[in-house]
Amino acid sequence: MKLVIVGTGYVGLVTGVCFSEFGYETVCVDKDEKRISELKESKCPFFEPGMDELLSKHYNKTKLLNFSSSLSDAMKDASIIFITVGTPSRRLEDEADLSAVWKVSEEIANNINSYCLVVTKSTVPVGTTKEIKRIIKSITSEKNFDVVSNPEFLREGSAINDFMRPDRVVIGTESTNSEKIMRELYRPLYLIETPIVSTTIETSEIIKYASNSFLATKIGFINQVADLCEAVGANVQDVAKAMGIDKRIGSKFLHAGPGFGGSCFPKDVKAFASSAKKHNVDFSIINAVHSSNEIRPNKIANKIIDLKKYDKNSKIALLGLSFKPNTDDIRESTSLKIANFLNDKGIQINCYDPVSMKNSKNTYPNLNYCVSAYEACKSVDGIIIGTEWNEFRALNFSKIKKTINNPVIFDLRNIYNTAEIEKQGFEYYGIGK
Repeated sequence: MKLVIVGTGYVGLVTGVCFSEFGYETVCVDKDEKRISELKESKCPFFEPGMDELLSKHYNKTKLLNFSSSLSDAMKDASIIFITVGTPSRRLEDEADLSAVWKVSEEIANNINSYCLVVTKSTVPVGTTKEIKRIIKSITSEKNFDVVSNPEFLREGSAINDFMRPDRVVIGTESTNSEKIMRELYRPLYLIETPIVSTTIETSEIIKYASNSFLATKIGFINQVADLCEAVGANVQDVAKAMGIDKRIGSKFLHAGPGFGGSCFPKDVKAFASSAKKHNVDFSIINAVHSSNEIRPNKIANKIIDLKKYDKNSKIALLGLSFKPNTDDIRESTSLKIANFLNDKGIQINCYDPVSMKNSKNTYPNLNYCVSAYEACKSVDGIIIGTEWNEFRALNFSKIKKTINNPVIFDLRNIYNTAEIEKQGFEYYGIGK
């Protein structure tokens, strides 16, 4: 079985590498010839734990993985073609931009010469996969193909494990043959008793958006509970722990913080609400989740300013720039939104992140980038912990205190205990406590 993955972004490359690990011949295709050249040198375009090793293993050793800038060449003898191109939010609208999906669909149609499955793995609104089918049928004389919806559920920072040991695999099909082929494709996961959810194409498309939007709702909910906890002197961590013990609720995604970011949740929440609007369905809950998350970073930044009366003569250290740990992705990073807000107020920002500073420098050149957390904390009037990287969980506060102007910590991820930090002579502010 030969697989073609169209798009070598985060989803496409992880998918291609992991299918190679399953033993499938896999070709990853991208029109960006520079990226293809770098991939052939085993250079991963993003940071993801374990990717470099698997990339090198299957391109250089097993030869199961290959890269190409030509979709027509890659499609020769291909059994399954995955569409994994980006679906970002439109600039002036909340709906997903599907232009790349339509373009790839047309190119696939022009190169089909035998039966294959065309699978949407990109996150797409309901109705997209059926539209792909219509586009292909309108162009090609080859009628012998099927379309499938197979959404991804990969978390940046743990994507390989998520692919190899997923909670479930969702397959949306409209024929018994396509379902049979997809089940055979995922047989390595079936053998470890991974649930395979077979359903309609439309249901499959909604499952992905509904899952991400529900998780975003949990985050938005606990963040607002945190605000109430601060107002009345309660502790949101204890609240979340007690809530999470209830099996109906669960403990995951109940960690209060500065809001959700990244490449998925913000755009998916908006796109899901946009789909509902098109069909005249009330999505007031999801709309409220989006609105509350949009204002949260600036709200927290203003709170930081007000607490210590920071002004244009102040300097603050920001530890963590990526939207979450174990990734260099800064898209919709709440840390950087807060940093940018403070910087616009004239406050100088010293920042440090283990892997994402290169990406950040291109977008936020006005920040002062440092080689370590300790350098960032020198001569500052406060420290913001914006991302919960492991190396920030055991900082040497005795060392920091010797060089800091004002020992104040704003722990936006609640990785420290209030009493322990205050014992070391620091003023401590967490979220919801």
